[in-house]
Amino acid sequence: MRETIGRAASATGHLAATVTLVLGAQFLGGVLLIAVLGSFAGFGLWLLPETVLLVRRVAGAKRIQTAAWTGRRIPEAYRPVPAGLRERLRGVLGDPGTRRDLRWMAAHSGYGTLLFVLAVPLWPLGLAVDGVWSGLLRRRAVVLPLIGRLADLDARWSQALLRPSPEALLTARVEELAETRADAIAAHGAELRRIERDLHDGVQARLVSLSLRIGLVKRAYEHDPTAVRAFLDEAHVHAEEALAELRHVVRGIHPPILTDRGLVGAVRALAASSGLDVTVRADGLAETDGRAPAAVEAAAYFAVAEALTNAARHSGSERATVRLERLRTGLRAVVEDEGRGGADEAGGTGLLGIRRRAAALDGTVAVTSPPGGPTTVVVELPCVW
Repeated sequence: MRETIGRAASATGHLAATVTLVLGAQFLGGVLLIAVLGSFAGFGLWLLPETVLLVRRVAGAKRIQTAAWTGRRIPEAYRPVPAGLRERLRGVLGDPGTRRDLRWMAAHSGYGTLLFVLAVPLWPLGLAVDGVWSGLLRRRAVVLPLIGRLADLDARWSQALLRPSPEALLTARVEELAETRADAIAAHGAELRRIERDLHDGVQARLVSLSLRIGLVKRAYEHDPTAVRAFLDEAHVHAEEALAELRHVVRGIHPPILTDRGLVGAVRALAASSGLDVTVRADGLAETDGRAPAAVEAAAYFAVAEALTNAARHSGSERATVRLERLRTGLRAVVEDEGRGGADEAGGTGLLGIRRRAAALDGTVAVTSPPGGPTTVVVELPCVW
């Protein structure tokens, strides 16, 4: 009985919030009517698109409320809002999402209020009837669960009215892929410039110096044999330095340790050299469980590396935690430090680089860093195991 009352209370809260949204939508409906009528006189032209955008926010709040009740997200699909009054009017009013929101707002004003009105008298009736029913007949409650059914109806109808059409979802997906493709191209260009810079400033400089030393050895071999040993020692040092620089460049492209040890082993080695006390946890990533594609492992590795570097430099914390999780549809990497928080993505290129790497693989990045900490970076990368 207690569990039934709890669910009924949650359903009542859902329906009460629904009525609040209904009142907000009705107010916006009145403002929208004034804007439409005023647009004929000219003064409502600037108000009309702003009111429609407010309607979108109310519809967005309903999507969030419905997702909280059902556990299933309702996607949004709106066209970008252009600049300029005339283009703004055309863009907002011509968007199929606007017509969908207005249709939902009109219907929701009716069924949202009706469902709440039906739920209120069910409380005294349910407490009276269900208490006797369960006490005497030892059966489950029959009236209070109806309140949850009413909330389910509200969520089901709202999902049907607010869900974008397949064409709108496809258009939004194409726009998203175009954006991530641009980010991937930018990240690829930045990576090529970094590799070129490393080769030019590091490996090439070492090899030029090595070539000069070998030339000196050839000259000294006939005229000053005693100097040959010193020149050979210098050439050997420069060859070692060139190899070290070349290994550094290769690690920046695809760390060999990933191939040798796998993602978990590579991250453990990364954590050991980070300068922090890092705890690494792996869930479902044993060697016998199979491995993610190389590109996914590399993206996860570099994301963890960048997050740990940021933590060591900026967080002020001495400890961090890395969690690697195998998901049914991909791989998740979570890095959390115990520092001061307040991480700003606009303040550097580290977090932006993580986002671009993830976006190139259709992945997502979520950063939570309130003032006072902690800072948590969650990277999810889709893949087939």
